[in-house]
Amino acid sequence: MTVSIIIPCFNERRTLRAIVEKVKNAVAEPREIIVVDDASTDGSGSIADQLATGDVKVVHHEKNRGKGAAMETGFRHATGDIVLVQDADLEYDPRDYSELLSPIMNGDADVVFGSRFMGGRPHRVVYFWHMVGNRLLTLLSNIFTNINLTDMETGYKVFRREALNGLRIEEQRFGFEPEITAKLAQRRCRFYEVGISYYGRTYAEGKKIGWRDGVRAFYVILKYNLWRREAPLFDPARDSEPEIEIFPTPVPAQRS
Repeated sequence: MTVSIIIPCFNERRTLRAIVEKVKNAVAEPREIIVVDDASTDGSGSIADQLATGDVKVVHHEKNRGKGAAMETGFRHATGDIVLVQDADLEYDPRDYSELLSPIMNGDADVVFGSRFMGGRPHRVVYFWHMVGNRLLTLLSNIFTNINLTDMETGYKVFRREALNGLRIEEQRFGFEPEITAKLAQRRCRFYEVGISYYGRTYAEGKKIGWRDGVRAFYVILKYNLWRREAPLFDPARDSEPEIEIFPTPVPAQRS
């Protein structure tokens, strides 16, 4: 199975080279690494272009649009059997890939989330109120989706390519996380969680998410669970593979 790793990037020149190297060491070929530069202003785009050799593709946004928009771009360019989200910072460790990919490769899952709140892996201790906010958002999301996640806001999300068939990401920023959770739950995808390590950053070290994103996430949970619901894509217990292929004509990697 080919794995497409999507790396949304905005102003991560200090870590971009390192994370791409870690990804290469974690995933054997065939693989596909897609760096989506979201109009960085610190030289990250130039670094990404230098890395664009072999199995590393680079796509540029002309204007900064946010993580959700970068993920939408990455999904449109992905051609692998499995699609994995990898942030460009070093908060998430690619050495956890084997656990993240295993449920899908074994045929048990359509979606796998890497949870920062389960398992015995190392975690940097940072912001208390961020943890509280994450747990509250996860609880609210679970109430509406009726799936028992421990970490809906995690940056590690892995998908079978078919599960993303025709799915459109509408949230431009970090609202991507509750939006895609709601839409995939409504599509009756099989969710798994695995424990991951987490090396959180401080704001001084470049962390970008803020309290406004938390407020937006509450609204997004209501929006996509109550007012903008997805039709079921397929029921794994009843149906075989979906008949429609996802992204039948991959978009060439180029500046947009």
